[in-house]
Amino acid sequence: QVRLEESGGGLVQPGGSLRLSCVGSGRIFSINAMAWYRQAPGKQRELVANINSSGRTSYADSVKGRFTISRDFAKNRVYLQMNSLKPEDTAVYLCNAALRTYYYTATADYWGQGTQVTVSS
Repeated sequence: QVRLEESGGGLVQPGGSLRLSCVGSGRIFSINAMAWYRQAPGKQRELVANINSSGRTSYADSVKGRFTISRDFAKNRVYLQMNSLKPEDTAVYLCNAALRTYYYTATADYWGQGTQVTVSS
């Protein structure tokens, strides 16, 4: 059983900052990559940023230069530093991990429950 738990969401004014954290627990042998997605009401889930075990990162165009993803895979953690937040960043932010539970298993995707981020004055 693998569990991903997000924290750090909340209400922030436009131009403000938040730092999201996600920690994995349970049976985790190795992590290939972790990512942050978001889903706003009435919209499809979109990839915000991801980072692999080598530290390579990628970002959605809408957050480039404002958001930074980082990781500590030894501790099964991933972070998302969000600066210069805009109202359109309002969404539920979900943590995703591509990981193996045993050395002999294939990589599979796991999801957290999400944390709400609201950007409003």
